[in-house]
Amino acid sequence: MDELDRRILDTIQSGFPVDPRPYAVLGNDLGLTEAEVLARVRALKESGVIRRIGANFHSGKLGWHSTLCAAKVPEELFDAFVTEVNRHTEVTHNYLRKHEFNVWFTFIGEDPETVQRTLKEITAATGVDILYLPATKLFKIKVDFAMQGANGNNGDNED
Repeated sequence: MDELDRRILDTIQSGFPVDPRPYAVLGNDLGLTEAEVLARVRALKESGVIRRIGANFHSGKLGWHSTLCAAKVPEELFDAFVTEVNRHTEVTHNYLRKHEFNVWFTFIGEDPETVQRTLKEITAATGVDILYLPATKLFKIKVDFAMQGANGNNGDNED
């Protein structure tokens, strides 16, 4: 990655332009063409530096219900369970942990009843019970990875 890639990453993390042609806006700010920005973003995605580009919404303010879920998944059921969980578009994150509850995921649905019904359907399909852990208090943190001059290293740390 060069300095322009770092500048693109810094901008798109929290300042992605809301515009019909966001990459043209980025290019204008960076002295690049729209095509050049798109090519760089594609290359960063293909190399795995960028995992996904998408908006984050506060589900509760949109009238939806979000919950954390956890499951104790035996090794022999792991692939089937993860496949079943991941087929649901309402799953936003899914993590494997070294813990008794080894699979954790977040699920967003229209309301608590819909979420709980779908979780029961996943259990019925897999034979794995799921803990339903709705938040009682929301702690939202913003995570940006400074790519330019962070700690004086231009983002080259491996931490």
